Amino acid sequence: MSPEIEHLISLQRTDREIQRLKTEIAELPKRVAVIEQKLAGTKAGLEKARAAVKTDEAARRKYETAITDLRQKISKYRDQSLDVKTNEQYKALLHEIQFAEQQIAANEDKILELMMNAEAREKEVKAAEAELKEETAEIEKEKKIAHDRTAQDEKELAEWAAKRDAARGAVDPDLLRHYDRVQKFRGSGLAEVLEQRCSGCQVALRPQTYNEVRGGKLIYCDSCQRILYYDPSKEAPATEAEKNHRRRHHPKIDASQAWYYRGEHGDIGEVFLSFSNAAGAATRRVYDAASGRKLGDTVIREGAYRQAFPEDLTDTIRLNGSWSDAEQDEWLDELPTAVLDSLQRDLALARAEAASHHKKQTLTAPSTVAS
Repeated sequence: MSPEIEHLISLQRTDREIQRLKTEIAELPKRVAVIEQKLAGTKAGLEKARAAVKTDEAARRKYETAITDLRQKISKYRDQSLDVKTNEQYKALLHEIQFAEQQIAANEDKILELMMNAEAREKEVKAAEAELKEETAEIEKEKKIAHDRTAQDEKELAEWAAKRDAARGAVDPDLLRHYDRVQKFRGSGLAEVLEQRCSGCQVALRPQTYNEVRGGKLIYCDSCQRILYYDPSKEAPATEAEKNHRRRHHPKIDASQAWYYRGEHGDIGEVFLSFSNAAGAATRRVYDAASGRKLGDTVIREGAYRQAFPEDLTDTIRLNGSWSDAEQDEWLDELPTAVLDSLQRDLALARAEAASHHKKQTLTAPSTVAS
């Protein structure tokens, strides 16, 4: 992994931590506000319960005053009944007395009802007061936690800001501008390549692009413009069967398709050569061994490939591969990643096999004794 990518990974990690801290600092007052809103509701409930008690007390006093007034009226009517002259007047006074007594009874019933409700009202008040006390203690606790957490977050934020400045100073200015621009619109300026996809937008990479990223080249995603990187430490480890593999399959010498590795091909460098025989003619394709990119055009000559392209078969290593012309035509200008990986693995096995064979020959060669 290139130093530039390592600096960008550090920068993006720092940016994300700074954003997390800023979000947490902004959220803490909101959490306290929710508790305070609940506290306000509890206070309103307590005031309502107390107001209900006061209303009942006022109503009870009103009924008691009414009873007193009615009893005074009854006393007055009875005094008047002693001075009446006719039965009609006496009956009228008795009627008034009976009506007043009925009103007294009705008011006493209402007072009794209020007295029965008073106990429930008092319980409501006490419950609301207890809840208010509990929530007040809770909000004070939450305020302290929020205050302490905010102070800690602000301290960490200052430390991360210093790290961010250091990380930004280590990145090329042009690359940094691209990172900032993409991060502003995408939320991140860097994306890891996982399973041949950009982890930022999940778009699959072209085989050549994937191979270039794996090789450490700075590449931007064609879809989201994030800077791509590949972490080789996450590659799947070789299985025990692969580790213990000692024998390599050898391709048939007379196969109609053949693949070779050549360390120098003109001024190009390392290449993979693909040959095929069909209908009395031979076809040759050349691919860059590192990226898998096709080099030049497909060449067709008369005869089998060994006679048609003898100049290409010197200093080569024969590899396993039997992909048809039709398949290779579908690949267009680059090898699929699976094909490129397969050829590179087989090349590594062929080299290891050659090295092992050479070592055995050296160990078993007879020693020469000077005469």
